[in-house]
Amino acid sequence: MNIQIYCGKKNFDTQKAERFFKERRIPVQMLDLKKHPLGEREVRLMIQQIGLDRLMDREDKKVREHPACYYLQESLVIPAVQEAPWLLRTPIVRNGSRMTAGYCPEVWEQWIGE
Repeated sequence: MNIQIYCGKKNFDTQKAERFFKERRIPVQMLDLKKHPLGEREVRLMIQQIGLDRLMDREDKKVREHPACYYLQESLVIPAVQEAPWLLRTPIVRNGSRMTAGYCPEVWEQWIGE
């Protein structure tokens, strides 16, 4: 199992996700979105696996003020997310080609059980 956690700002959900895997002795690779910009292919995979509505952090006031929050076309969303990764709901946890956005311990438990 190769777990990667994409995080922008160190929020409580990111810390809980990191703790979840460490408690189960599963190694994680932390990827800071400020230091490791996302590629187009990566963003496409995220949209495909997670869905645009779940991927964008529309509960955040700062995100709602950004025009990209209201884009519906993938071709517009991808460059906006690459430029401003703080638009994404974090943590984004990746296990191979499967991904989750936010704190999703029930999904991660399924991954471990497989």
